[in-house]
Amino acid sequence: MTPEQTALPIPAAAAPGPAPARQAKTSRPAGTPRSGDAIVDAARPLFEGLANLPLEERVSALNQLRELLHEQSPFNGEPVDLVLWEKAEDVEGNAYNPNVVAPRQMELLQHSITADGFTQPIVAWRPPTRADDAGPAAPIEVVDGFHRHLIGKHTAPVNERLHGYLPITTINRGREAHEDRQAATVRHNAARGVHTIDGLSDMVLQLLRTGKTYAWFEKELGMQPDEVTRLAQVHGLAEMFTDHEFTEAWEAATGDPFATGPDAPTAG
Repeated sequence: MTPEQTALPIPAAAAPGPAPARQAKTSRPAGTPRSGDAIVDAARPLFEGLANLPLEERVSALNQLRELLHEQSPFNGEPVDLVLWEKAEDVEGNAYNPNVVAPRQMELLQHSITADGFTQPIVAWRPPTRADDAGPAAPIEVVDGFHRHLIGKHTAPVNERLHGYLPITTINRGREAHEDRQAATVRHNAARGVHTIDGLSDMVLQLLRTGKTYAWFEKELGMQPDEVTRLAQVHGLAEMFTDHEFTEAWEAATGDPFATGPDAPTAG
């Protein structure tokens, strides 16, 4: 075997060159769905610009954004999915609400909204506007939440905190006839339910055990001292005798109760 036959044709090593450039990412084709996180990240810089807008313009922009979100929401058939902030001066009560709140309950509602904030929007009807109507827009009419709307309007700390606005959700389309609104008002009033005596009694006892005073009950729950006492007695008296044993019947003294003399039964 000749040297020429045993030699292998090994090519010389090539000199190192620059690394191949990384392939650039192609833009997302139109119509390709993006993830929820990507949408939020893209929207965040735009939303941060809202902080620099004047109050009225900011509220208007927020309402429009909520309407856009509502259009894409799987819950857009529910009125509570869209709560808008409307100027309190543009919201008026209806003339047919049969619900009356006593002064003490009104004070408690005012305290609730002052301390806890608005936790429920005002349910309302927005009268349609006509293209040829050049006059002022008709007021938004309250369907449920008349007393909440009064407190939002006329209680200074609440009104100032809300910048003169109220949270409004409107009833479903197709339920806007006058009789439908009346029925909705009555149903909202009736559906709130009532407190059971047993439930209230349990709660009052628990609060009394933690050291709550009559003044606390009056301020926080609108309960007068005699009401607290009566509720505490519902279950409280039973608890007082929980560990006592009683016979099934009382035993009468033997003998003639009207007898006199040394054989007469004595009391005690």
